[in-house]
Amino acid sequence: MSLVINTNSAATSAAYNLNNTGVNLQRSLNRLSSGYRINSSFDDAGGLAVSMKMSASIRRTDAASANVGNSISFLQTQDGVMKTADKILSRMSELSTLSLDVTKTTNDLSLYHKEFDVLRSQLTAMESEVFNGISLFGAGEGALTVLTSQDGTTQSVDISQSDINTINTTFSASDISSYTGAKAAVTTITAAIESLASLRAQNGAE
Repeated sequence: MSLVINTNSAATSAAYNLNNTGVNLQRSLNRLSSGYRINSSFDDAGGLAVSMKMSASIRRTDAASANVGNSISFLQTQDGVMKTADKILSRMSELSTLSLDVTKTTNDLSLYHKEFDVLRSQLTAMESEVFNGISLFGAGEGALTVLTSQDGTTQSVDISQSDINTINTTFSASDISSYTGAKAAVTTITAAIESLASLRAQNGAE
């Protein structure tokens, strides 16, 4: 008795094609819903590897950009304080010059000196100003290092913590309650203003 095997090649082919169509449909739906051409290594193995490296590089670049942005904010805040210091020094210089007027009484000079002392205290207080817990001023420099390429190469960006303490100490003993003291103070404060101008120029350059 002969053995007969019945096959339906058309149905087998249809099932195979239907299965492939279902897989492709699922991949298309994944792409539409995610917005990405590659959603798994199955979609494009080589492309996924390249995409992963590029995505990591982009993330590092974004982080570096954020770091530089924070550094710029630091410098802008620092300059804002030094701008106020400039106004204070200008007023102190004015008071010192007013104290050179020989027609002023001792009481007048004493009043000028009181305001002079208050302004000097404000300048001293500025030394402790901070930005997110980081001192705006001090002796030395802070360096911010950012990653700029995916091969591990780094580039550093340096920002200075301007040292305004040296400016304050130049006239810490100034006394404009006398003609002699006021004359010395004018010279000292003029030099302090020049030093502050140099610090603001450095800040702007950075």
